[in-house]
Amino acid sequence: MPQILVDHSAELALDHAALAADLHKAVTEVIDTTLPECKTLFRPAARHTVGDGASGEALVLVELKILAGRTTELRAELTARVLAVLRAHLAGPTAIGVQVTELDRDTYRFVHHAGR
Repeated sequence: MPQILVDHSAELALDHAALAADLHKAVTEVIDTTLPECKTLFRPAARHTVGDGASGEALVLVELKILAGRTTELRAELTARVLAVLRAHLAGPTAIGVQVTELDRDTYRFVHHAGR
């Protein structure tokens, strides 16, 4: 169920597999889910700007989508845990944004399509 979308500056030297593993572990420690249910998509961005561009910071924006019904406190704990994981994986100056959003339980579906 958890979907983790990681938009990031393309020049960041990220170990995607290690970062995904750490994000998935953090998520399963906070909400009732399993590792096989976690999915992460990395989307490197060729260009980015933080503020007026003078800082030279890289940029990472994470959206963590979970099923609706969790408390504000639990979602805030997820945000804090994701920030901690990101900080552990980022070596240089980086602007980081994390948002936990809720998926509607009545309309969200996820399937594994075997193809035709």
